[in-house]
Amino acid sequence: MGGLYVLIIVAFIFSLWAQFRVQGTFKKYSKDENYSGMTGQEAARRMLDANGLYDVPIEPVRGSLTDHYDPIHRVVRLSEPVYYERSISAVSVACHEVGHAIQHKVKYPMLVARHRIFPLVNFASGFAPILLLAGFFLQSLNLIGLGIVFFSCAVAFQLITLPVEFNASNRARKIMLEQGYVTHQEERKVGKVLNAAALTYVAAALVAVLELLRYILIFTNNRE
Repeated sequence: MGGLYVLIIVAFIFSLWAQFRVQGTFKKYSKDENYSGMTGQEAARRMLDANGLYDVPIEPVRGSLTDHYDPIHRVVRLSEPVYYERSISAVSVACHEVGHAIQHKVKYPMLVARHRIFPLVNFASGFAPILLLAGFFLQSLNLIGLGIVFFSCAVAFQLITLPVEFNASNRARKIMLEQGYVTHQEERKVGKVLNAAALTYVAAALVAVLELLRYILIFTNNRE
């Protein structure tokens, strides 16, 4: 168990580092105007239209790195810096979110799976901490076991998210280069922005898996 706690601490530090890196990388390439001169909104609109998604609107939202694709309302929402700026960071993040809209259109299997389990995950993730705390406090293996099952749903969601995010980035990079949003020289910078963002998902999944393993070991040790 001692070794596992060390891994969890390392994973947590890695998660914090990933958060700092994505913010630093975004800020760094926010200073580099892209060759095409397009804003994030213009690049996103062009990419949506090129893929027949004329009915998908783009909306600005407040905050930094609050960009996301809303599959329920079929809307691409871009943070104000991404929406209005003409930087490498802006077009990279904007096109990544459009990548999710394209996944939705073509019914990318992992995205479909994530959407289908989301209601269950939303329910389970809310009850998992309560069940685990109650189980440890009352020394009830049944409650701990049920908490582990619920927590496993949240971990599964984190793991499914990884290929969804990497696939959206790959789609974005390919289209951006093919359609001239960025040059071959700029593609390296685009990759750095998107890879930094992807690391945050990797870190979150790693922490979740290690936490699940910790609960499972506690459960099995108590049974013995």
